[in-house]
Amino acid sequence: MRPVCNIAVELINSRRAHSSAAALRLGGEMCKELKTKVLRLLPQSFSGPSVHQEGFTDGAEVLSCTVKALKEGHVVAVPTDTIYGLACLTQNSEAVKKIYDIKGRNGNKPLAICVGEIQDIYKFCKVKVKEALLADLLPGPVTLVFERSEVLNTDLNPFTSLVGVRIPDHGFMRRLCQMCAEPLALTSANISSHTSTVEVHEFQELWPKLAVVVDDGPIGDHSRLGSTVVDLSVLGKYRIIRPGCALSSTVDVLEHKYGLSEDSGKNVLV
Repeated sequence: MRPVCNIAVELINSRRAHSSAAALRLGGEMCKELKTKVLRLLPQSFSGPSVHQEGFTDGAEVLSCTVKALKEGHVVAVPTDTIYGLACLTQNSEAVKKIYDIKGRNGNKPLAICVGEIQDIYKFCKVKVKEALLADLLPGPVTLVFERSEVLNTDLNPFTSLVGVRIPDHGFMRRLCQMCAEPLALTSANISSHTSTVEVHEFQELWPKLAVVVDDGPIGDHSRLGSTVVDLSVLGKYRIIRPGCALSSTVDVLEHKYGLSEDSGKNVLV
């Protein structure tokens, strides 16, 4: 594996050719001083061999590095199917606190959890809908809110009995969750209340506080809307918490395929 700082500088060279020489020096010094690993994913399917390309890092190597950082209690930046996110191990209370500190996030705003497979949802949530409904929406750009199970870390969103769960339609993220063997706490990679990010240089001010930054290039259609968040904690009902990028298709599945009706009451997770 090439030195981490080389990877970071190559990343900046290739993605920000318009940047000044001073910015490049700052990126290199930041990496050296704070040991932030900036790794650019090699395009691949995560199920077959990869062909080496200059400036990229093999997916298996990036996964290994990211899992190690997470298990050591660090916060990392990761790509999803909608925007870039910050992640840590859900069951690590200190790591969860770090995410709030890094973002400057209000402590009463919840974090979602991210898992690799639909079956994982049942361990951490009390599901009141058919599994087929989960399969119709996940993996995908949707966060489903359920009543949390007792297994979930009590320091995660202690102010609510609910929790949002995601399975991004992104091979790296799903494999990362599987390798960690526990859910990730996940939120957008930005300072709280700032614009969501779809390229890693857009949250470069956060890099010094992160152990690993995984760069998968520009994400999605650049809508920056994030996932559609829907509360399914009440039997037979759904409540839209955040419209997000998949509102129409999500409502269509909930209403027309599964006969759920909208509950317009106020939700504590708004």
